[in-house]
Amino acid sequence: MKIEEVKSTTKTQRIAAHSHIKGLGLDENGMAMSVSQSAGLVGQETAREAAGIVVELIKSKRMAGRAVLLAGPPGTGKTAVALAIAQELGSKVPFCPMVGSEVYSSEIKKTEVLMENFRRAIGLRIKETKEVYEGEVTELTPVETENPMGGYGKTVSHVIIGLKTAKGTKQLKLDPSIYESLQKEKVEVGDVIYIEANSGAVKRQGRSDTFATEFDLEAEEYVPLPKGDVHKKKEVIQDVTLHDLDVANARPQGGQDILSMMGQLMKPKKTEITDKLRREINKVVNKYIDQGVAELVPGVLFIDEVHMLDIECFTYLHRALESAIAPIVIFATNRGKCTIRGTEDIVSPHGIPLDLLDRLMIIRTLAYSQEDMMQILKIRAQTESIQMESTSIQYLSVIGTKTTLRFSVQMLTPAFLLAKMNGRQSISESDIKEISELFFDAKTSAKILAEHEEKYMK
Repeated sequence: MKIEEVKSTTKTQRIAAHSHIKGLGLDENGMAMSVSQSAGLVGQETAREAAGIVVELIKSKRMAGRAVLLAGPPGTGKTAVALAIAQELGSKVPFCPMVGSEVYSSEIKKTEVLMENFRRAIGLRIKETKEVYEGEVTELTPVETENPMGGYGKTVSHVIIGLKTAKGTKQLKLDPSIYESLQKEKVEVGDVIYIEANSGAVKRQGRSDTFATEFDLEAEEYVPLPKGDVHKKKEVIQDVTLHDLDVANARPQGGQDILSMMGQLMKPKKTEITDKLRREINKVVNKYIDQGVAELVPGVLFIDEVHMLDIECFTYLHRALESAIAPIVIFATNRGKCTIRGTEDIVSPHGIPLDLLDRLMIIRTLAYSQEDMMQILKIRAQTESIQMESTSIQYLSVIGTKTTLRFSVQMLTPAFLLAKMNGRQSISESDIKEISELFFDAKTSAKILAEHEEKYMK
């Protein structure tokens, strides 16, 4: 009889190109730490230290309306530095990544795409004090009466619910609509819940921990018995982005009739949010901020391949950056001097107009050395759970200096599969030699194309 253990799939994530990046890897003085202690980033010390200063500016809220440009050759860690900035800021600060070519949508204007992403990168933290009833459910009895509409069925007239906290107990008589919410949340006796007094919203927090020893195997989340009284005032903090508010107000809140439902289904196109609506929302947001109800959290908008934007988008970015409510914008580009898109012959550094370049704090990323490549390959191998011999890491880093870092990183998994096929658990130098003969890098491929040019179609 074969018994297999089923592993949980919730924790395993797809390993992406930047899964290993956990932060900028700076010490308390803001200096880039050595590789062994760094948070997944290797080399690029000056770029990391500059990014650390940007993070401090953002945290002290003195960065709004400014923009940063990460400039460097392909594969030098521009996106990695931007993601590390996002990691340093934490999950509560909105981070909205986009690519320059995203603005060319067939449905909505270029400027609308930019504005939408700008608003996605600005958070609003709303603090509300709500009256709630909180406790462990000791009793849950729906009281039924005869159906007033006639017929055989009975309807729930009200619900009697008993709630217990560490301090005392209370019995509540609730509206039948709340009974539906209780059923939706699958509330049973012994669950810890809270009910908002003004809206009647029910939230199940988990099972009371007094029941934690009932079963050997449990799928439940156990929570302690709430302290204080059953009826209390609770501060609830909600995080929303300005884009969420725009979308919520742009869509008409249709009725429950079939026509409005069909109207929502039949509308596949994205609706453009008007400037007037955004101004109204900004007024309300500013009022909330003045009253101290809400707090603005300027996040980060990361625009990769910024040279793909055209002259119209650049002029629009000027206006957006000067607005009172603006996020921190990080651009990244791997272009040198090139023509600005949308113009005939205006050549500019990085394909960005000079007046916008004047506003940017430019951070340069430089090509990696062989030692840096070895460290990156070690980190990647660890992230992808790949065993490697020290000689094979060195050999792969030599290939990386001749070709590119991206090519050598991409060779890791195929080489590991080849080693497995040959009955080994770690990658040897012979596996890498064999793989590099099977797959070509861009330079080798271009060389072969040039040599056998006559055999290819023109």
